Amino acid sequence: MKTKRCTLLVALVASLAVTPLVYPTAALGADAPAIQVREGYYKALVDFDFMRQNVDIPLKKGVMIIDSRPAARQYDPGHIPGAVNIPDTQFDKQVAKLPADKSTLLLFYCGGFECMLSHNSAFKAEKLGYPNVKVYPAGMPDWKAKSPMISVSAAHIKKLIDDKAAYMLIDARPKRVADKGMIPTAVNISDTDFDKNVAMLPADKATPLIYYCGGLECVLSDKSAEKARKLGYTTVLTYPPGYPEWEELFGGPASASAAPATTVAAAQPAAALVPGKEKGSVTVASFETVWKSNPGSLMLIDVRDPKEFAAGTIKGAVNLPINDLEKKIATLPMDKPVVFICGTGARSGEAYDTVKLLAAQVQAYFLDADIKFAANDVYTITAKK
Repeated sequence: MKTKRCTLLVALVASLAVTPLVYPTAALGADAPAIQVREGYYKALVDFDFMRQNVDIPLKKGVMIIDSRPAARQYDPGHIPGAVNIPDTQFDKQVAKLPADKSTLLLFYCGGFECMLSHNSAFKAEKLGYPNVKVYPAGMPDWKAKSPMISVSAAHIKKLIDDKAAYMLIDARPKRVADKGMIPTAVNISDTDFDKNVAMLPADKATPLIYYCGGLECVLSDKSAEKARKLGYTTVLTYPPGYPEWEELFGGPASASAAPATTVAAAQPAAALVPGKEKGSVTVASFETVWKSNPGSLMLIDVRDPKEFAAGTIKGAVNLPINDLEKKIATLPMDKPVVFICGTGARSGEAYDTVKLLAAQVQAYFLDADIKFAANDVYTITAKK
């Protein structure tokens, strides 16, 4: 009997020795799904739901998502949208990529539960004085299994081009913008005209589709990618930094002729708008002068989606999403200039083109500029070079 009890005791101890420690997800509280904690894990862990709440284009303010995996073989061909690549092995060399504001929430991830790279980097970030650091231990395998939102890098697209691989690269910007320069091999299917140009998509729905637009403030590529998924395309990717980053890395078109300057209607002396480089645009300086001194002399229309508008706009602007503009064009005033804005100048330029085509009598203009919106009507405008 004594021998039997000893045997049972040994078996019990052995079972406990191999049972992994299990803790609730640190960032989500005691009711969160349990995560098996391994030796060397960082203390604050998050799950897919927490990550999904912080993944968005435009990028969520006060958050940086960091992919700790190597670039060429892992990050480049597929990562969480908006993630910055700081391989753990290059952490000290690339520490300048971390935000200056140390209160920023840093979310590290790598290749799953067995991958320690994200944990290693999280400890390093904490030592640098970042107090709000968390790790998504399930990492890319979990994200890929639960979300269709996968992004690729410029380096990956360049490799596809060089290798003459089978894929379709799609510029989701309006034609007027894409005509000034696109990534080599890309075709232009404006998100606004997506339904009209479905026939341009490949018949083989297994063909990889890669969408891009005007940068990290532009949502057109995400919107088009979602439409393509609903049509049954099985490999739909995005390149969020889009053409601005590509042009910075690899250069733009060999030559580009600026559109001739246009004359703003002389019928509006109170609104001293100055023509910009693009047809129908006005300079940032003249717009800000007029808007600050006499906002009633203009109608400012933000053509972004309601979700973007709600997150931040220019105080006094009216929201009229680009997809609703055509059916509401009769509501535009005739007695004052109408200035369209968005995040990058792409949709606002398209709004101008639409109004000029369907209601030429409207005194329509747009800002061809990069605008960053924040809460409490705070914004910054940077004119296009």
